[in-house]
Amino acid sequence: MVTANSDLYMDQLQQLHQILKEYEAIFATLSSSPPHKIQDHRISLIEDPSKLEAIAKWPIPTSVKALKGFLRLTSYYMKFIPDFGKITGPLTALTKKDNFSWTQDTIDAFHTLKQAMLTPQVLALPNFTKPFIIESDASGTGIGAVLQ
Repeated sequence: MVTANSDLYMDQLQQLHQILKEYEAIFATLSSSPPHKIQDHRISLIEDPSKLEAIAKWPIPTSVKALKGFLRLTSYYMKFIPDFGKITGPLTALTKKDNFSWTQDTIDAFHTLKQAMLTPQVLALPNFTKPFIIESDASGTGIGAVLQ
């Protein structure tokens, strides 16, 4: 990539490389920790206790519209829920025309999805033997990046 200021770009790449090397040392010590210590590295999808309580008390939807609302809420977090598509498959099938009939499978899927939303997710330790992919997006007012 060539920019108008390639010296600045190279400086930023070197700084990023240095930061990643520092994190490599930190994660190397975490990797050698006993499993019970690694389990402490969990994040909640939703931090607000009132929102967590609302999801925990969410009743089984009684209409397609209500089910679609719940699915829209949870689909915002789909990247963080393992097997999201498998879990929501029975619920998505309920949204098809003339198919809104709860079964034990759909009730189980609903409760599994609620539990997935409430369960803190384990942060994965990075694998420094593989290359990192950085996806970035910028505008005139902000910048964002995701390290994959």
